[in-house]
Amino acid sequence: MKFLISLHINPAAMATLSDEEKAAIGAGHGTFIEALKKSGELITTQALVDPSQAAVVSVRNGQPVVTDGPFLESKEYLGGFYLIDCENKERAIELASQIPDTAIEGLGVEVRQVMFAEGQLEA
Repeated sequence: MKFLISLHINPAAMATLSDEEKAAIGAGHGTFIEALKKSGELITTQALVDPSQAAVVSVRNGQPVVTDGPFLESKEYLGGFYLIDCENKERAIELASQIPDTAIEGLGVEVRQVMFAEGQLEA
């Protein structure tokens, strides 16, 4: 079964962390990635730039309209994700609980099963 573990960042929460705490988060992700590779459960992981660098695309009257910045005004934004392939939801939650962000108030980690990929509904 495939699961998306999404990492949600609150800039205000990140601003309260020391450089050492931020470095520890990065190191924790490195350790987590290596463990997922070793277990064969990692499909891919990606980190995303700050939403201020995003472009929002819509089509109006047949013409693309592009605006800068995030689509929604919110305190949190999607900072990255892990796409994993593991036995079941319980295992996905077990893995997600190892991500350092889960121990920091204001950062969120969400687990969602993949329903559709490459033209096929997942079982």
